[in-house]
Amino acid sequence: MGLFDRISRVVRANVNDMVNKAEDPEKVLEQSIVDMQEDLVQLRQAVASAIATQKRSQQQYNQAQSQANQWQSRAQLALQKGDENLAREALQRKKGYAETGATLKTALDNQSSQVDTLKRNLTALESKISEAKAKKDMLKARMASARTQEQLNNTMGSLNTSGALAAFDRMEEKVLQMEARSQATSELAGGSGLEEEFRKLEAGSDVEDELAAMKAQIAGGSVNQGKLPEAGETSGKSADVDAELDDLRNQLNNM
Repeated sequence: MGLFDRISRVVRANVNDMVNKAEDPEKVLEQSIVDMQEDLVQLRQAVASAIATQKRSQQQYNQAQSQANQWQSRAQLALQKGDENLAREALQRKKGYAETGATLKTALDNQSSQVDTLKRNLTALESKISEAKAKKDMLKARMASARTQEQLNNTMGSLNTSGALAAFDRMEEKVLQMEARSQATSELAGGSGLEEEFRKLEAGSDVEDELAAMKAQIAGGSVNQGKLPEAGETSGKSADVDAELDDLRNQLNNM
């Protein structure tokens, strides 16, 4: 393969690639309809021109036939009058018009066939344009649907669903951890309160036990003496005890 052939092929390939990329299906379809409609206009003009030519040929043919018939009648009239030369001249004129008529008849037949062909082509082109318009609308709808689907696919493809789901999993784990810490804190708080209550009860029991022991000691001391104390002694001891109790109350109030 020659160098120029290779260069030509590369150029054509690049041009075709550029054209393919630049082609917008919707615009190409619209332009195709426009081109077909322009062809339709030209075909209609051709049909109109052919029909006009056919009509002129028909008129000329009719005139040639009329002239030929007229000279035929004149030749008969001249012959009836005994003027053979005039009859011969009339027949000569009739022959010329007859030959013209024959030529026109051949052209008229060809023109009639051409007009019929053009009319069939015109009808076929009109039908193709109608089909093309319907197909264009269908293809445009399909293109719109395909573009929408493509955009949706691109959008779905650009979404990082795995990352989003992983984020949800992490947040769920954090919520679970927070709930666990909250529950543990609540249990610890409840347990410390319970311990405090028991400590209070235990402290109270010690005091009550000590108070009971003191009462028993006092009661036992009174029984072991075997006699009642003198009135003066009782009064003195009661005064001392009252003083000590008052002093104890003051100390407790000041705490």
